Amino acid sequence: MHEISLVRTIFRTLDDNFTPEELDKVIAIDLKVGPLANVETILLQNAFDAVVEEDEVRFKGVQLRVNLVPILVQCPDCQEITEIHNYKFVCVCGKPCGNVVQGNELLIERVEMRD
Repeated sequence: MHEISLVRTIFRTLDDNFTPEELDKVIAIDLKVGPLANVETILLQNAFDAVVEEDEVRFKGVQLRVNLVPILVQCPDCQEITEIHNYKFVCVCGKPCGNVVQGNELLIERVEMRD
């Protein structure tokens, strides 16, 4: 399950960017995830809970929130941005379009801390 390694990477990223004192104040981690990131959100949540339980005691009680974003493409011909449904990569103008501008993200969007 690659979600375990993703969660560990999230924790390493937080370790690299925050002090131990700041990490003690974390109450929530918001992720931005697109459908093309190949991540199952329920598996990611389960992996987060498992890693916290086993390895990352300092993140006990921290909430993982996943913001799912749609796939968007921008047509090189008409410049329209179109939301993609059912993985049909076609612009509203009817032309096939593979210029993805959103939908492959797996990003830490926000870290919420208590005062």
